[in-house]
Amino acid sequence: MRRPLVAVFGAAGRQGLAQVHQLRAAGYRVRALSRRTDPFLGEALDDVEIVPADVRDDASLAGAVRGADYVFYTHPLSAPDRAAWIGRVGKASAEAGVKRVVWNTSSWIPDRPGDPGTYAGNTAGINALWRSGAPGTVFGSVLFMDNLQTSFGFPSIARDGVFRYVHRRDLEANWICLDDVAKFMIASLERPDMEGAWMNIGGPERLKPPEVAERLSRAIGKTIPYETITPQEFGRILADGFGDEMDQAAKDFTAQRIAEFYTYNNTAPTRPFEVNVEVMLERIPIELETFESWAKRQDWTWSNKPRPPVG
Repeated sequence: MRRPLVAVFGAAGRQGLAQVHQLRAAGYRVRALSRRTDPFLGEALDDVEIVPADVRDDASLAGAVRGADYVFYTHPLSAPDRAAWIGRVGKASAEAGVKRVVWNTSSWIPDRPGDPGTYAGNTAGINALWRSGAPGTVFGSVLFMDNLQTSFGFPSIARDGVFRYVHRRDLEANWICLDDVAKFMIASLERPDMEGAWMNIGGPERLKPPEVAERLSRAIGKTIPYETITPQEFGRILADGFGDEMDQAAKDFTAQRIAEFYTYNNTAPTRPFEVNVEVMLERIPIELETFESWAKRQDWTWSNKPRPPVG
């Protein structure tokens, strides 16, 4: 019996790589879409087809999805227009006869227009996907545990012994690991009720930053206190994490956008880092990993080796 083929956009990123691993474990064939010739940085995944893909180029996009049963798309943080990009992916997928496009927005989805930053982009992007002609499913993953293994999250924990983050001390969030995001995406593929549907997803615990620090402390084996930084500091740290991938003007713009975004997040009445886990799991029942379990699986040894800029 022929195993279904899933084309994964952004396979070289942490989110895409988690999707590749979980798809392989679930028995799917995988086509990794990336502009990098070695998207897995030396990791041996010989059964994965690697195809260069550029969402901005029609011919490249058509070739990327041709013959695929399903498409997984994760929007890059640095890409400009969410609606335009997912609309292009949807159109190409519809023309190729793809059975389902599953979009991971990497952020919360509002149920009304008008919220700032990527949230408004998610609303517009969902409409663009529906209108593209491709069958679609959309997941709004609210906050990643894996952020703490990136160039903006890791050094303060592993080098300085402090969990520094932008959230106010009493801000609650359902942190979710990237493996579980991938599992939600996979679980939706054979679900006809998930076609034309979207839902926000998060982890099993709603934690305040000091509670995250407590779990990090137990996992690492030493006390890791929590320290709040300003949205402006956070924006600069995150933008600088891109290194030579961004010029200075782009970094300044990104830092400003992130600062504005997290100023909103810290006071937003819509609580964009929270999900109703009971309702979520009633719709798609999967076993979710706790923050402490995830943290114990990570290597917290300090080194200055290159790390991805975002989760």
